[in-house]
Order: sequence, then C-alpha cells, then structure tokens
Amino acid sequence: MSFILTGVVLIAGAIILVSIRQINQYERGVKFMFGKYHSMMDPGWRLVFPIIQSYQKVDLRTKAADVPDQNAITKDNVPVNVNAVIYYKVNAADKAILEIEDYQYAIMQYAQTTMRNVVGEVTLDELLASRERVATRIEELVEIVTTAWGIDVSSVELKDVRLPGNMERTIAKQAEAEREKRAVIITSEGELAASQNMAQAAQTLSAVPGALHLRTLQAINDLSSDDSNTVIFTIPLETLQAFTGFLKGKQ
Repeated sequence: MSFILTGVVLIAGAIILVSIRQINQYERGVKFMFGKYHSMMDPGWRLVFPIIQSYQKVDLRTKAADVPDQNAITKDNVPVNVNAVIYYKVNAADKAILEIEDYQYAIMQYAQTTMRNVVGEVTLDELLASRERVATRIEELVEIVTTAWGIDVSSVELKDVRLPGNMERTIAKQAEAEREKRAVIITSEGELAASQNMAQAAQTLSAVPGALHLRTLQAINDLSSDDSNTVIFTIPLETLQAFTGFLKGKQ
C-alpha cells in the first residue's frame, strides 16, 4: 500500500514539475482550458497542466517597429518615398490574442496603408513642412483600429521623405531663387535707407551756415592720416562762390 502511495506522490510531483511555467514581470499569460479562454496569468510561477491546458505569453513592453518604405502620391501628384517608425504596446493581452491572429503583422500592414492614404491627403509642401501633423494623423487613424485589438499606439514618427532626383533639383533651384530674392530686397532696403540718411544730412548741412565748411575740413583731416600719395578732392560749390565774391570785391 505504501508503495502505491509513494508512486502516486511521485507521479503527482512529476506532473506539477512539468506544469510549472514562468511569467516574467513584463509579460502576461493567456491561459486556455480545453481550447477555451480560461484566465489571465500574472508574473511569477504558474501551473499549466499538460493536455487539458495551454497558454500564450504576451510581452507588454513598448515596441519600436520600422514601417517599410512606401511609395505614395501627394495631393499635388508628386511621387514620394516615405518611411516611419511606430511605437506601440499591448495593454490588454487577452484581446491581443483573441481578437487578432498576429497583432504585430496586422499593425505593420495597417500602418503602411494608412501612411500612404494620409500622404495622399496633403501637398508636397505640407508634407515637408508639417511632418509632425502628418505623423499625428497617421497615429490617430491607426489607433482607432488597434484599440479593439488591445494595442495602444503611443507615437508615430516620419523618419524620411525622399523625392525623385529631378524634383530635388527643382526644389533646390527654387530655394536658391528665394534666397537671391531676399538678398536683393535686403540690399535695396539698405540702399534706400542710406539715400534717405544722406538726403537728410545734406538738408541739415545746407540749412546751417558754415556747416558744409566744417564737414569739408573734417574730411581733409581724415585724408591727412591716409598714406596714399594721391588725393582727389572736390571743392564745394559754395566755397567757389565765396572766392568769386571776394575777387569781385577786390575789383
């Protein structure tokens, strides 16, 4: 009798040993009994009896997945090549197993389709200037579907937007023309300001008697410190008029 009891204990112990499953802290287990959903398995050592029970682990950590390059057409009919990275995590392990066959594959496929559709809703200028807004729109549309799968999409980032070679050259020429335009405008504004200042200075000098003579003397003083051997100096008209009046008086 004791032999039978010992055998039963050994068999029970062996069954328990082979039934032990470890669930890590960052995981949850979905347990099935006779093929039907039974319960969730929290972190730690858990028993899953062979034949009658089974389970699947689900990683709850945030994952970063590259969305492959997608060829898309913008709203203004410009072909572009776009890729992105999507950050997501499972917040309901039971839904991730019961509602979708392969949630990782499904997220990638839906993200690719959504990215092409969203790019088609904006112009090239909007795509290049407002990447964050486009990425946010992609995130919102993807999350509408993945919520039912127990998946939370935390962020979508557009990594790269590539244009055809001829389009890149066209944009570079446009940017160069825009820079030249700004340079011409800035130069003309500077010349206008300088001419206005010179006109105001001329009015001030002509309004005050002797002011022009003082300015002339100052210019001569500045030239005296120059090492140049040749100095060309223009005599103001009013100085010549003063000499003419002096000569007439002598006559």
